[in-house]
Amino acid sequence: MNYSSRKLLEVHITPWRVALVAGLLGAWFGVLAVRAAYLQGLNTDFLQGKGDAVASRKLAIPANRGMVVDRHGQPLAISTPVETLWARPADAQALTWQQISRLAAILDVPANALAKKLKSPHKGEVAINRNLSPEQAVKIASLGLPGLKLHREFRRFYPAADVAAHVVGFTNVDDVGQEGVELAYQDWLAGRAGSRHVLRDRRGHIVQDLSPVRGPKMGGNLGLSLDLKLQYIAHRELSAAVEKHKAKGGGIVVLDAKTGEVLALSNLPAVNPNNRRNYRPGPMRNRAIIDTFEPGSTIKPFTVAAALERGLVRPDTLMYLPKDYVVGRKHITDVHYHSQLTVTEVLQKSSNIGVVKMAMQMKPAEFWDTLHRAGFGEKPGSGFPGEARGRLRDPATWKPVEQATHAYGHGLSVSLLQLARAYMAFANDGVVMPLTFLRREPQELDGERVLSVHVARQVREMMETVTHEGGTATLAQVPGYRVAGKTGTAYKLVEGRYSRDSYRSSFVGLAPASDPRLIIAVMIDEPRDKGHFGGVVAGPVFAQVMAASLRQLGVSPDAPAEPVTRLTRPQTAGKPGEA
Repeated sequence: MNYSSRKLLEVHITPWRVALVAGLLGAWFGVLAVRAAYLQGLNTDFLQGKGDAVASRKLAIPANRGMVVDRHGQPLAISTPVETLWARPADAQALTWQQISRLAAILDVPANALAKKLKSPHKGEVAINRNLSPEQAVKIASLGLPGLKLHREFRRFYPAADVAAHVVGFTNVDDVGQEGVELAYQDWLAGRAGSRHVLRDRRGHIVQDLSPVRGPKMGGNLGLSLDLKLQYIAHRELSAAVEKHKAKGGGIVVLDAKTGEVLALSNLPAVNPNNRRNYRPGPMRNRAIIDTFEPGSTIKPFTVAAALERGLVRPDTLMYLPKDYVVGRKHITDVHYHSQLTVTEVLQKSSNIGVVKMAMQMKPAEFWDTLHRAGFGEKPGSGFPGEARGRLRDPATWKPVEQATHAYGHGLSVSLLQLARAYMAFANDGVVMPLTFLRREPQELDGERVLSVHVARQVREMMETVTHEGGTATLAQVPGYRVAGKTGTAYKLVEGRYSRDSYRSSFVGLAPASDPRLIIAVMIDEPRDKGHFGGVVAGPVFAQVMAASLRQLGVSPDAPAEPVTRLTRPQTAGKPGEA
């Protein structure tokens, strides 16, 4: 350095400049020291939390969902382990197009769509595929791609597919019940997930367990009252009838009359819960429980029972019937005119005028009381999600025409399960058992008396004539067994008005009538071909299911060796128009 340069440096480096720089540096280090003391001493929890949020994770260990089985232990819903592929987009950015293409080929998805998912701005983890086959999982693991990981989950499988779908229901991708008993008993079936607190590196790999692993608690198994063999029979015969009559749909309920257990329940249309790629909620509705309809003539046995209980008629009471019976402005007629019928024949031939004349002799509250005690207007109490209450208005609001139409099943609404439950009163000598979808033993329950023993037996005997020659349901006969039941054919309400060409055809019956074991209720919605009356459309379904079910259960025949003769008409006093 020459003399002039040293002179210039001496001029610029003055003591006050040195002092200023030293002071600034000292102040800066002082600030850093204070900040370090604050962070390490006073704000340790905050920093620790931030660090844990980046490096530590609490991982859920899924619990194996409990099985759903039928009354004989046959599986209806089981969980199988599957591998789920997850990705961390932040780490998957390093994947090459060649690696993405190889992964897409294994997953059988378009490479462009997969690349879009892998390189999304999502900060956490995204599910790439939640239903890998074992072969796919092995191939993906062998690739060793960054930002991807396989996680063990459980997938629900339903061996009976659509046959029992409306009762069993299904779960979503997170294994949470969405419909049926899967929803109703979610807490019992799901169990409790375990947890694992781990430390992970920047690539998401687990490097250390920070606390002991808490294992999962497996879900409990659930035994249903369903008999899978009877369920298959009911579903098969219902499907055949819907196809034969080109109907919109239908439903069937099979009850154990002694215990109140639901042995079979099926609806159409149905859906296979194992394949929900094109899932629509409509076909999954359990219409036999959730939806209601006007029961039509299947309500007539309760009208007759109400009149019998109050001593207004006897089974052999002769009734004189006009061609046209007017209540208010309502003209009530019968499909086939009969000038006189006994009360038994009124039920056998399903006379609207006959039951209306009986109903109009009662006070509205008296008639309502019989219907209400039978369970109409109240939830049937099966425990199934969304079960319908039906409609039975306060009798104080009834007009005479409403009392009349209630007598033959118009103006009120019921579910098919509710209707089947009510018929237990006739099967059990006046006692209705509580409904259940879970298996139970007979000694576990107490029923509710809704009719006297005498009246219940009288009506059951009268309903036997419905399936005899001259009745409306000869096609509901079951060879070897006595059958009691009632047909129903009701116009459908469309936009608040009765359609003249849309019907619901139904039959509810019980057998063997001498000591009923089963109650079966059948409803066909909008039959369009080969008839529409309940005895023609629903009666044969009842007969086929009842015959096969009684054989399956080993119930002894009770039909007499000789053909049943028709009841003779007594000569009773009375003027035309009087019951």
